[in-house]
Amino acid sequence: MRGDGDGWAESDDGSRYWGRHGAAGLLLRAPSPGGGSAVLLQHRAAWSHQGGTWALPGGARDSHETTTHAAVREAGEEAGIGAGHVQVRAERVTARAAGSPWTYTTVVADAATTLTTVPNGESTELRWVPEDQVTDLPLHPGFAASWPGLRATPVRLLLDTANVLGSRPDGWWRDRAGATGRLLADLACTLPRTIELPDGGFGWLPRVEAVLEGRAVDAVAVDDRVPVHVAAGSGDDTLAELASATSPAATLTDVVAELTAVVTADRGLQSRLPESVLRLSPSTVLSWLA
Repeated sequence: MRGDGDGWAESDDGSRYWGRHGAAGLLLRAPSPGGGSAVLLQHRAAWSHQGGTWALPGGARDSHETTTHAAVREAGEEAGIGAGHVQVRAERVTARAAGSPWTYTTVVADAATTLTTVPNGESTELRWVPEDQVTDLPLHPGFAASWPGLRATPVRLLLDTANVLGSRPDGWWRDRAGATGRLLADLACTLPRTIELPDGGFGWLPRVEAVLEGRAVDAVAVDDRVPVHVAAGSGDDTLAELASATSPAATLTDVVAELTAVVTADRGLQSRLPESVLRLSPSTVLSWLA
């Protein structure tokens, strides 16, 4: 069934853009079987606009739709991706038409696995492509222009667990080990995920490494997505060492990260971290649990 968005919008200079009310596409990211992350790309049918190139599943937005609804609907129609398997993380306007209200919005979302796809007539192929191989393909010019700002940087995230736990007045002090275990279990359920970085870019976060100290070390490790470092002494000392580029301490994960981040509001610890390390507030992680 055709929606009221199907059709061309025209800018002042006569250029035409598909989608009377704008257009949207879904950038769906999932863990790659070979490690890292992969994104779902569509090889556009030869008869379509810019046919033969690779881009995101997407299309015209209907007047009654949000951009998120339009992108998820289009992914369902063009790739057989069910909305229940998609976790939307963010959206970006990645193209605008001069002299027209027309925009293209990329909706960024995650899937727990590289889902099975079912192409329709608009695709010659659907493929989960490792992020570092996307530019090896002949990309649709619009997608090629937006891809550098959409690609996710692999992130190694270290959690100052005591600091994050202490930021929630939920009675954690009555059972520190139990509260820690619940926090880590809840956090594992949000992973893997795409995260928004302070510079406006994106990061890929397959795991979170939690540092435990004191009575919290009795917490039960519940999921390999949240591996645990047990501090022999100060948790801050352990975090500072792990975050150091020259640290002899081995990571508990096989993540090849381009960026290290530490979640803490402790200014003393923040001052001990290398300048290259990203500082994130506890509210960043806690917002994932809302």
